[in-house]
Amino acid sequence: MEKAKLWGAGTARSFRPIWVAEELGVDYELAPIGPRTGETQTPEYTKLNRKQKIPFLVDGNVHLSESVAICRYLLTAYPNPSVHTPTTLQDSAKEDEWCCYIYGEIDETSLYVMRRHGDLAEIYGAAENVVQAAAAYLKRHLDVLADYLKDRDHLMKYGFSLPDILLTSCLDWALFYGVKVPDALQQYRDRIAERPAYQRAMDINYKDLLGG
Repeated sequence: MEKAKLWGAGTARSFRPIWVAEELGVDYELAPIGPRTGETQTPEYTKLNRKQKIPFLVDGNVHLSESVAICRYLLTAYPNPSVHTPTTLQDSAKEDEWCCYIYGEIDETSLYVMRRHGDLAEIYGAAENVVQAAAAYLKRHLDVLADYLKDRDHLMKYGFSLPDILLTSCLDWALFYGVKVPDALQQYRDRIAERPAYQRAMDINYKDLLGG
């Protein structure tokens, strides 16, 4: 049986499925292509993924883009007690709520807007007022999360799960941008960063950045 194959490295979004694969012990192959390098626009890759985006997964006849979808698939296809998954309708809905909130409000509406008009200003245009507004919006929602996590170890009551992976990847992204993260969230992130699979995934995904 062929190994699962992941495409993509070097971004917060590519980090997530790599981390999940490392947590689950998935035997996978990584093609560490980056965004905006031309590697996603080759005829071979475009044939696989017309979106020309990373991350991307091929596992048998399963072809998936989008980091959250890839992570969910891996968690279902390769279950491992190291990452808890919901067993009731209520828990599934609550996990979906957290995943949608983190991806929609923290990732797309805040951090990626900051990236578009900061790091990628040569493509999308510099707009300092937009970056500042996105940073203020981010702070508002980090405060919501900090308040929730001030007396909890994880977002879900049953322990470490997909929402924690998404949130931690976003907190790392925010810290990289120099955002002041509330103490409760910093402590939460630092606890999760002690996980061996997190550390392996950091070394794999950010190899160039970390000088590996």
